[in-house]
Amino acid sequence: MDLRKLKTLIDLVSESNVSELEITEPEGKIRIVKAGVAAAPALAQVQPAAVQQPSGPQVVQAVAPAVVAEAAAEPPAVIAVKSPMVGTFYRSASPGAKAFVEVGDLIKVGDTVCIIEAMKILNEIESEVSGTVSRVLCENGQAVEYGQALFVVD
Repeated sequence: MDLRKLKTLIDLVSESNVSELEITEPEGKIRIVKAGVAAAPALAQVQPAAVQQPSGPQVVQAVAPAVVAEAAAEPPAVIAVKSPMVGTFYRSASPGAKAFVEVGDLIKVGDTVCIIEAMKILNEIESEVSGTVSRVLCENGQAVEYGQALFVVD
């Protein structure tokens, strides 16, 4: 499935009243499940969702926003930069290169903060918030989910 089509479907599910969408195509089956959305003040009360491991090989790709336990412990003034897609997280443009952002760096809206590789395409992820990076929540080369917090910004 085309990455743009997948992102469009994810956006449509997140903006609608639909809680689950499943599509079967010749390439495979895609299932998008929307997790419950909590308001920022209630973030501290949110419990991490249980992740079920598949019992055998499956062709289903599940895409769901992840609830990060670290973000739940943060005060309400803290903002998380979240992943807009499923893929592999990279802090720099190439191995050995300087990271896009470090803890303590001041970022503004539109600054590139990382790269997420999805389906052999390197996608530069831009910040949607301004502030100071207080924590990096992902390791270089780590698989990330849609909606997963990547950075904490004060």
